[in-house]
Amino acid sequence: MSRRQVLLTLFAALFVASVGGTIVSSSDSDADYTIRFSFLGSPEDEDYDGALVFKQYVESRSNGRAEVELYPSGQFCSNERECLEGMQSGVLQVFMLTTGSLGTIFGPGQVLDLPYTFRDDAVAECVVDGPMIAELRSAVLDSGMPIRLMAVSNTGGWRNFASTDEQIRSPADIKGRKFRTISAPVQQELVRQLGGNPTPVAWSEVYTALATGVVEGTKNGIQDIVGMKLHEQIKFITLDGHSYMGGLWWFSEVTWQDLPPDIQRIIYDGFQELKTVTRGVIKRREIDAYREFRESGGTLYVPTVEEKLQFREAAGGMRDWYVEQYGSEWLMKLDAAIAACEADIDSAYEAAVSD
Repeated sequence: MSRRQVLLTLFAALFVASVGGTIVSSSDSDADYTIRFSFLGSPEDEDYDGALVFKQYVESRSNGRAEVELYPSGQFCSNERECLEGMQSGVLQVFMLTTGSLGTIFGPGQVLDLPYTFRDDAVAECVVDGPMIAELRSAVLDSGMPIRLMAVSNTGGWRNFASTDEQIRSPADIKGRKFRTISAPVQQELVRQLGGNPTPVAWSEVYTALATGVVEGTKNGIQDIVGMKLHEQIKFITLDGHSYMGGLWWFSEVTWQDLPPDIQRIIYDGFQELKTVTRGVIKRREIDAYREFRESGGTLYVPTVEEKLQFREAAGGMRDWYVEQYGSEWLMKLDAAIAACEADIDSAYEAAVSD
């Protein structure tokens, strides 16, 4: 084992001990490089499916020179702050942040979580696969945060409004009610602009918050709702699809710069495999999740075109709010990326049906 590997193993032990976790030593491995891959989701999540594919791809394509250790369910680090600290030190190599949490490391990046921005999966995935994301990668690195954006997957489908006791058909049904959000300013502001009371609650505490009335609703995708048994409390979901739940996968820049080019390429390609898998898996699992929700007595509501317009208009101030907070640069980048993607997608459709 090289001196660097010895030091990393020591730092890993100290780091994980400090956050109360456990880690299995890989000192018996013949691999030259160890990639510690952590995420907060469970082995039942689409993120785990993607992680398994990443692991298989990297280990097989590197012919065993690189090994991937998976730590789901917060086994390596229990929250975003701890995981980011691990990546900055080079002890942890891989971690995922949602678009909603991007503001914790790069405030302007919250532009990706502005509501009612993407018309569908095709446009959202075109944008997050495009040059804007390369600019985001550079901006985060230039800010001094030593983590490298590798790919954007989907982690949970689309956010929808869900309620314990009343169907939501218009913004008027949100007014005055307490909705669980994450701590991200953009998500809190959306609830506020729709007339509700945003209430940040940790993901692990959402079930109890719904059961005890601390909150009366939440903003989540169906897979997350059913996966966390929240449908035992939630009885109504309105499919307004206000936010594409992107998963941004990061790699420690400290480690990246120590890797040879061929291993870097294998890792990069592995993330593209992960991205493809997670996007497909969530679409398949949503079918079962919607069925389970209905069978448990839940009600799904699809807003009419007119009702969707009401939500968009009620949240119309979000763009102005964003500009006041972060300026217009990244909003202009997003608008341009969306316009280009919509044009390409529509052009491809026209070409397909023109004959």
